Amino acid sequence: MVLTILEAVVTPERAVDLQSAFRAAAGQVPPGFVRSHLIASVADPTRWRIETLWTSRAALAAMREAGTPAGVLMFRAAGAEPSLTVYDVAATIEAPAPASGEAEKGSA
Repeated sequence: MVLTILEAVVTPERAVDLQSAFRAAAGQVPPGFVRSHLIASVADPTRWRIETLWTSRAALAAMREAGTPAGVLMFRAAGAEPSLTVYDVAATIEAPAPASGEAEKGSA
């Protein structure tokens, strides 16, 4: 797995543009895409990130070869030019799946 982080400063009046562009991309995910989060800093609300998990470096490379990445275009739609950092995922911890009876109780 590979994690990409796009980060940029987005002015408060343009934050809604970034959020709209991010939501609009929900139905257009490329092969190898696992999930993505749009996050804003609590300490500095102008600092935004798009963190995306990919199945492999090959999937990330294929997406990048197809043209300007969607995340970059999202930031540009909000008037910002993001920086990119790429990480190899070394380990993951996830919450255990609820037992079947617990899932039913939570949905009632």
